[in-house]
Amino acid sequence: MRRLAPTSDKNLLVGTDTGDDAAVYKMSDDRALVLTADFITPVVDDARAWGRVAAANSVSDVYAMGGKPLIALNLVGWNVDELSTELLGEVMAGGTDVAEAGGFLVVGGHTIDDPEPKYGMCVVGEVHPDKMLTNAGLKPEQTLILSKPLGVGVITTAIKNDKASVDVAAGAIASMSKLNDKASAIAVSAGATGCTDVTGFGLLGHLGRMAAESNVDVTVDVEATPFLPGAKELAAQGMIPGGTRRNLSWMEDKIVPGSHDETTVLLFADAQTSGGLIFGVDSDQAEHALQELLDSDHDAAIVGQTEAGSGTVTLL
Repeated sequence: MRRLAPTSDKNLLVGTDTGDDAAVYKMSDDRALVLTADFITPVVDDARAWGRVAAANSVSDVYAMGGKPLIALNLVGWNVDELSTELLGEVMAGGTDVAEAGGFLVVGGHTIDDPEPKYGMCVVGEVHPDKMLTNAGLKPEQTLILSKPLGVGVITTAIKNDKASVDVAAGAIASMSKLNDKASAIAVSAGATGCTDVTGFGLLGHLGRMAAESNVDVTVDVEATPFLPGAKELAAQGMIPGGTRRNLSWMEDKIVPGSHDETTVLLFADAQTSGGLIFGVDSDQAEHALQELLDSDHDAAIVGQTEAGSGTVTLL
């Protein structure tokens, strides 16, 4: 990103400096645009389910900024020699399912011939500049709330290796397909200013970057952190994606693992697809925000605390 032309502009509220989830550009005192793009390779076998997961993953970055999606374009790589256009139609129908659930429009897109299929979206949303969430917005002495369980990377690896049961796979697909819209609204309502979604760099990677950008240290309660059914068992069987190991290596100098074994620590670095939001709220707001998440069918939990610091993540 350092090779890009300078992007200084008084209206650019969030650019590339902090590695945040999306760019934010101020249009007026009460309106800013949120812009993001994301696409993934298949993580499940069912085409429409993959479309839903990929679309939910793409739009999640808008929710991570506290925003509301407005409009999207499909991004498609497709092997036209081996995969039918009817199958692509199923993938894009999954994207439409998510757009309808999220209240935004899909108005076209772009496709290329690609040996490996890919699908996602470029999404434009909006946010009030004073209610924006960023990965540099955590404050000391806040409580951390995670809105979805971890373990997606382990389970999708197990799916690819025919090691995941039908029920375990279905649980992961349901979690990945769930939008972060309600979690985002609850975070904003609870007064959060620091938030990110947990995706490819895992909880440790995304939370560690947020802690560093916010000048705080964080502690994570291992026992309190929720995991998808089957994730821990499959991790113990070796179903750990390569990206998860790279995540842990990247964060190693900023992690205090305590007495936890390698598999446990790897689960916290697990590379997620369409994971939940993690955000910080003042302690007097934490229980109310958590209850709102639980009432809206989120397997959420209070997972940690912040204090003044420089980006260290300690597993308790």
